[in-house]
Amino acid sequence: MGNRRDFLKTVSLGTAIGTLGLSSCITNNRITKITILHTNDVHSHIDPFPANHRKFPNQGGFARRAALVKQIRKEEEHVLLLDAGDIFQGTPYFNFYKGELEIKLMGDMGYDAATIGNHEFDNGEHELCKQISKADFPFIITNYGLDGNKLKTLTHPYKIIQKGNIRIGIIGLGIKLEGLVSPNNYKNITYNNPIIEGEKAASFLKEKENCDYIIALSHLGYDLKEGMIRDIDVAKNTTNIDLILGGHSHIFLDTPTAIKNKADKRVYIGQTGWGGVKLGRIDIVFNGDKKETELALQAHL
Repeated sequence: MGNRRDFLKTVSLGTAIGTLGLSSCITNNRITKITILHTNDVHSHIDPFPANHRKFPNQGGFARRAALVKQIRKEEEHVLLLDAGDIFQGTPYFNFYKGELEIKLMGDMGYDAATIGNHEFDNGEHELCKQISKADFPFIITNYGLDGNKLKTLTHPYKIIQKGNIRIGIIGLGIKLEGLVSPNNYKNITYNNPIIEGEKAASFLKEKENCDYIIALSHLGYDLKEGMIRDIDVAKNTTNIDLILGGHSHIFLDTPTAIKNKADKRVYIGQTGWGGVKLGRIDIVFNGDKKETELALQAHL
């Protein structure tokens, strides 16, 4: 994450507000600013990377990220903290604690929601259920059929979070586990097409639950090989998803990728690498009609 903020390009949906003009006092009767913080593929990196690490010396770590999130919450009124999966696997902490430490620290940090990555199944469904049952934040998975599986009672197909006057619907899109996970580790789980299921859930949230904005937490991957359903495919082939926060492909996107959806509206895709090295940030401004007018800033912190 580094010791200073690396503010990157401003991405405007209308007239640019710009970084300096976007103050924490922007929420009033007309305008609401939502600050979205996001992680993905942390892979059990509790501590910072070692000082002699080739790419990320002394970077990352839960303690540093927690301090940064705490500071941002002091500065901003409406903050969401989200994770796009692969919380588990990658250091001896996972081998010893089986994911319990990661779940506890995320709860202490105040995560609002997470989705499930393929590495969450590394110790099998029973162990995943055991760890998720200890979480005080929701795990969201929309496109897995879970009939006959205990995960059905421990996860949510969607979640609605109110921030100020804005209703935000959150869905979770999981990758096809076949070929990535031992079949014995995901019995009674059916992979359903994330484009179809994602659009179905997003439409329900907007049309029936009156949500103003839909975020998809995705572990599909950004631009994997053809033949696999990717974040880019979801963005192009849906109409009601507004923002995709992705994982799995470990890509550091300096600014969100803009993709035109089926309704010729821009959908943004964000992803923030791996290992907890950086904390993604996207600020969105809504006008008095609860329509987003600016995606004013992405920062990798």
